[in-house]
Amino acid sequence: MKLGELRQYRQKLNGLSTEELGEELVKLRKEQFALRMQRATGQQPKPDQFGHARRNIARVKTADRKSTRLNSSHIT
Repeated sequence: MKLGELRQYRQKLNGLSTEELGEELVKLRKEQFALRMQRATGQQPKPDQFGHARRNIARVKTADRKSTRLNSSHIT
């Protein structure tokens, strides 16, 4: 991802609700699984796609954690 795309993706994630972040996480996990299946069946996906998928999953988890912490701090 380029820097501009990365910023847009982070802003998009910060605007999503917890449920939407969960859906995005499931989508990214399916993408990661599909990449593993392609490699296992002999197809050659681009190696950098594995890293992109893994990092995007981490970004979604971070955004989810951040939104959860923000919501819990408002309650107390």
